[in-house]
Amino acid sequence: MSDEDRGPFEPDPVHGMEIRAGLTVGELAEQYGRAGGGAGDLGRAVEVTAAMFDDEDVTTLLGLAGAMVPLGLRGVVTDLIRDGNVEALVTTGATLTHDAIEAIGGHHHHGSAGPADHDAEERTGTGRREHDESLREAGVDRIYDVYLPQEHFTAFERHLRGEVFPEIERTVSIAELTRALGAANARVNEAEGVEADAGIAAAAHDLDVPIYCPAVSDSVLGIQAWMRSQVTDFSLDALADMTDLNDLVHGAGSAGALVVGGGVPKNYVLQAMLVTPGAYDYGVQLTTDPEHTGGLSGATLDEARSWGKLARSAQNVTVVGDATITFPLLVAAARERID
Repeated sequence: MSDEDRGPFEPDPVHGMEIRAGLTVGELAEQYGRAGGGAGDLGRAVEVTAAMFDDEDVTTLLGLAGAMVPLGLRGVVTDLIRDGNVEALVTTGATLTHDAIEAIGGHHHHGSAGPADHDAEERTGTGRREHDESLREAGVDRIYDVYLPQEHFTAFERHLRGEVFPEIERTVSIAELTRALGAANARVNEAEGVEADAGIAAAAHDLDVPIYCPAVSDSVLGIQAWMRSQVTDFSLDALADMTDLNDLVHGAGSAGALVVGGGVPKNYVLQAMLVTPGAYDYGVQLTTDPEHTGGLSGATLDEARSWGKLARSAQNVTVVGDATITFPLLVAAARERID
């Protein structure tokens, strides 16, 4: 039987990876693309991301969930904004909280997810519980294997009360709150000579990139915003941002979605296409969740086609894997390909 008679059969053979010393990240991603499975998905995701970043007419929305800032990926997102690869960011209140903590001088620290790795019984039983109880007594919060002393949250709360909320003592959209936060982060970062970069919200403010945070109340930032609303004229209009976001995608020549993680940021990015005549022309999703669990985070971008969120001709890839590994590799390889 000839290849032409085999229907969907792909005659292109799988090429084994050729790994050698001195490979650039772009060359490594190219080798991934020669393989199957998750490596092949990531290789194709690099191609789509590079095309999306290189398209001068594309409006790209970045959806960002998970503990990307505490786990060390703050700079990746900041650089994407500064380099003009993102026209709007949709993220969580936790992302903005941890971003601001570092902007004003706080630090996340390497820690441990439990007792010594060699002691499996202690790591999964009472040892882990006692480990976290000891952190609580020490005034340290744990985010997987990263520690954050609680005094940094206290400093963040002072930052909000002294630098952010006084600028917006009225009913504002969530994007106006994040804009004020970015301005304050940049101002304090420079005034205090903080060693760390001013970060995500500051870069977005400087370049007029809106940050939408539809579930802001699910965070320390949201708790403080609620507390402020109880004693002043400050309040948040949760629906106001939808007008600006929908105007942004409605007026886009072409549109791209880069989604890291799932939850509210993912859905908010994708649902923007439900009230516009267009659809995403590019889509890349990085998630830890498999499709078969039936959850939103694991839903593939192909599923979004059934909703009309992706154009028929759209290039899209879903990559299942740890985003702390896949996200930096994706961005670095895409940039190398463009260069």
